Amino acid sequence: MKSSPKERKSTRSTASGHDPKVTLGMVAEACGVSPSTVSRILNGTAVVSAEKRAAVDQAIAELGFVPNPMARGLAGGRTLSVGVITQAIDSPFYGIALRGIEEELNKIGYSPLFVSGHWNAKEEARCIEVLRSRRVDGFIILTGRLSDESLKTLAKALPVVVTGRSLAAPGLYSLDFNNFEGARLATAHLLAQGHREIAFIAGPENHPDALERLRGYRAALTEAGVAFQAELVLQGMYSEESGLLAVEQLIAGRRPFSAIFAANDQMAFGAALALHRHGLHVPDEVSLVGFDDVAGAAHSVPPLTTIHHPAYELGSLAATALLQLLAGEQPQASLPEPRLTVRGSTRALLPKL
Repeated sequence: MKSSPKERKSTRSTASGHDPKVTLGMVAEACGVSPSTVSRILNGTAVVSAEKRAAVDQAIAELGFVPNPMARGLAGGRTLSVGVITQAIDSPFYGIALRGIEEELNKIGYSPLFVSGHWNAKEEARCIEVLRSRRVDGFIILTGRLSDESLKTLAKALPVVVTGRSLAAPGLYSLDFNNFEGARLATAHLLAQGHREIAFIAGPENHPDALERLRGYRAALTEAGVAFQAELVLQGMYSEESGLLAVEQLIAGRRPFSAIFAANDQMAFGAALALHRHGLHVPDEVSLVGFDDVAGAAHSVPPLTTIHHPAYELGSLAATALLQLLAGEQPQASLPEPRLTVRGSTRALLPKL
């Protein structure tokens, strides 16, 4: 009569609670499957029933089996690593997305390798070559400047998930956010409060997200019958400093405005500082809206009204989609629609006395 996994574990356990001699073969024997099936379940490529997967998980837990990532990678022809190209690792938005990627990959023993492309196509291409030399199993590219054709070519060699654009090709999956609708909602919120002279701090020129947010701003004005004023559009670079400089430029130009919509929260934070330096109070004198809903938005003074852009979910879904591509499955993930989060930085326009 065979002993249970728990009974066998009791004869092998060390003081640390794990037996270094427990092998993948022992796990396979304990749950009645082949070692190759256990290996495929561990690296996320097995197509098995929920019951069989649960049996393997139980045997691993009871025996105290600790997988060897290097051995697993070699056995499956994989390194169990994923190349992740972000644009700025220190970005409040992308930092949250990276955590979503990391936590999703860690669930099945994959490790992310993070590099920054700095919004530069040549730098992104260099990052890809560096990561390929590390034999990553696939790529997650957070937005970026690489051309669609470059991404399609890369996907012929390794699975690719890209965010920030709509693109379809074999071995490639894209996750896009409705930046147009988010910007339209933000601008419509200010219009509904009576504001008509709404300044807009745009993102980097020729950046897909930034162009869509500018388009949403203009669409909301058109829907409300408010004329677009090019003088109220300031150029920003998605940084706090660029938001501050944009407002300095706006004030120096002596163009009347009662509200500001910044194309991301970081620029909104910079805008708020510039307003404060000029003695303009938010929201009593100027209403302010951001975009992204980063962690600091809820804790600024006053708390920032903004468009919620689900950064953690973006990272988590991107990682899930890549793992599905690696398993030979077609991802179906999609991001939720943007929503307006109203806080204390906006208010109805007070009538002029």
